[in-house]
Amino acid sequence: MVAKISTGKDLYGALAYNQTKVENGHAKILDANLLPYPEDGRFRMGETMKAFTAWLPSHYRTEKPVIHISLNPHPDDELTDGQLAAIGREYMEKLGYGNQPFLIFKHTDIDRHHIHIVSLRVDSGGRKISDRFEHRRSKEITEQLEQKYRLHPAEGQKKAEEWKLRPVDAARGDIRRQIADTLKPLLKLYRFQSMGEFRALLSLYNIGMEEVRGEAGGRAYHGIVYTALDADGNKVATPIKSARLGKMAGAEGLQRRMEWSASRIRADGCRERLRPPLAGALQEAGDEADFRRRLAAMNVDLVLRRNESGRIYGVTFIDHTSRTVLNGSRLGKEFSANALEARFNVAQPGLSEKVQPHIATSAPEPDTDGKVLGGLFSAIEPETSFVPRHPRLHKPDKKKRRRRYGRQD
Repeated sequence: MVAKISTGKDLYGALAYNQTKVENGHAKILDANLLPYPEDGRFRMGETMKAFTAWLPSHYRTEKPVIHISLNPHPDDELTDGQLAAIGREYMEKLGYGNQPFLIFKHTDIDRHHIHIVSLRVDSGGRKISDRFEHRRSKEITEQLEQKYRLHPAEGQKKAEEWKLRPVDAARGDIRRQIADTLKPLLKLYRFQSMGEFRALLSLYNIGMEEVRGEAGGRAYHGIVYTALDADGNKVATPIKSARLGKMAGAEGLQRRMEWSASRIRADGCRERLRPPLAGALQEAGDEADFRRRLAAMNVDLVLRRNESGRIYGVTFIDHTSRTVLNGSRLGKEFSANALEARFNVAQPGLSEKVQPHIATSAPEPDTDGKVLGGLFSAIEPETSFVPRHPRLHKPDKKKRRRRYGRQD
């Protein structure tokens, strides 16, 4: 959902714009806050202006006392008038206008139904309603409303289309550019709390990622490398260091993103809202394929990591509506690797590889995001912890003969 905020001096102009749409049959009033609601449900310009101006004090210093907001859900979101009114009211309360008079209009003049809200930026005491970081707060509010009402992220989709988000294809060449073009929107749009969750997200777009830790010149280093994968999860290109893809792709940038994601996920409660529909889908699913189909209908991807014997050792859910990546263990025991292994105990490696590429790692990664050393980077840098199985035996040094000076008998 995209919010557009404009401010001005002309209260009559803002009301007249919406009232004209109402009179032409292209809009209607959904709700009013702190304004007298007419018995016939029809607002008249004269009475409405009088009700609004009654809130304005005789003297105030704000140059633009009128605020006009439009909230634009995604065209695919089907919302009732009651839901639109609730969204508008909740948006205004979170923005700081809960104690201000406002009108909510629903516009239907285009295929994408949306709402307009007219209010005052000055309270009855002449004090201006705080607009500090207003656009930043507005964006956070719309994201919270998207989570609560399960709306399509219209703004995120617009950005994704601009970035041309699509899986990496080694056959097209210029691997570094393809990975960079995919990596940037994923880091901007999605939330994850561990390297394992981020790795699962990347696997959907044929990108592999590994951490590299070691010591060089007496100094410890922590690096990230990326590579292109084929449909089966095999590496098909030379690894690329994160330094060639931007700061956000490096270890420090990912750590900051994970910390931010953790705070946002706790604040908006998306994990709690996602758990019930996932539990319902799991309970009704007959097998793994059926479970995947039910998740796809909810715009959720399932990434399963299996060992060579086909046993599930990692589970990750990717909710594309809220753009949140969660390991199964974060959602509850019933979504853990052991629980799904017991539920879908018939190994289906062919199905898993067809639906989503296997994540290439040098060792199985648990849900708690284990550390992986070597792997991709081992091809270009030797292992620092390597110890020969049969160390070379050195002959003992010969004792150095002391040189004597002077005459020897």
